[in-house]
Amino acid sequence: MTEASKGHLAMLCFSALVAGSFSLGGLVANEIAPTALQAARFPLAATLTGAVAIATGQIRRAHLAAPWRYFVLAGFFATYFVLMFEGLKTAAPVSAAAVFTLTPIIAAGFGYLLMRQRLTPRIALGLAVGAGGALWVIFQGSWSALVQFEIGRGEAIYFLGCICHAVYPPLMARLNRGEPPVVFTTGILIAGALLVAVYGWGDLRATDWAALPPLVWITLAYIATFATVATFILLQVASLRLPASKVMAYTYLTPSWVLLWELGLGHGAPVPLVLIGVGLTVLALVLLLRPEPQREVTPA
Repeated sequence: MTEASKGHLAMLCFSALVAGSFSLGGLVANEIAPTALQAARFPLAATLTGAVAIATGQIRRAHLAAPWRYFVLAGFFATYFVLMFEGLKTAAPVSAAAVFTLTPIIAAGFGYLLMRQRLTPRIALGLAVGAGGALWVIFQGSWSALVQFEIGRGEAIYFLGCICHAVYPPLMARLNRGEPPVVFTTGILIAGALLVAVYGWGDLRATDWAALPPLVWITLAYIATFATVATFILLQVASLRLPASKVMAYTYLTPSWVLLWELGLGHGAPVPLVLIGVGLTVLALVLLLRPEPQREVTPA
């Protein structure tokens, strides 16, 4: 398997795992404060990745150099997670997943600013098609709502979080100094745990943990293990092997995965018009992942 293929496989798994956090998050978003949930999530996830890093003997003293890097990256990702669950208080899971698909076009901009990664015309077209599909889902296939830009509060809050998510892949690629994915992830999670605990200390103390419904604990276990540990590592594996725009291109699969999650949880399917937008996001993925044509080089 080529390095690029490893990156693509990592992001395929990433998109499937991320989708579950939308459906489960939507069920518990109003049961616990977002900062309290994240304050529990980050330490648990850091413990898991730290145990793996220690057990495999991957931690080196050199990995502790410039710890500010971990706090910078954790700041962006922790903000993303908090705003995601804040948005899910009112936004439907499929609609929130559609907002998430706007991150590739934002990531392409950050990829250029931070890594000078340029877009080809085909990638630009793919991003435009994906953004159009995302908007179609967000506005529930209503042309009048789109024209009047009637966007929900939850979607607007989550969009701010998606901006933080979009800057993460190119920034991570720039700040990584050769640390193994599990070690770098552990550093980010530890930094995130400290940042969220300080920011959300009031919500953390006010939460009656013993009275929380079982579904909250199930969701916490899922997002800490699969939607944090696994996706952090997968995202880093992909970010080191693929351009930022292609890494984020896989977010276009998220609405499709969320639809399957919603069907599995017995929530039913959206109206047929919304499926048009989902289809456009899948088309965008196909456009973005087609290999670039190789230019022939004429010998001098």
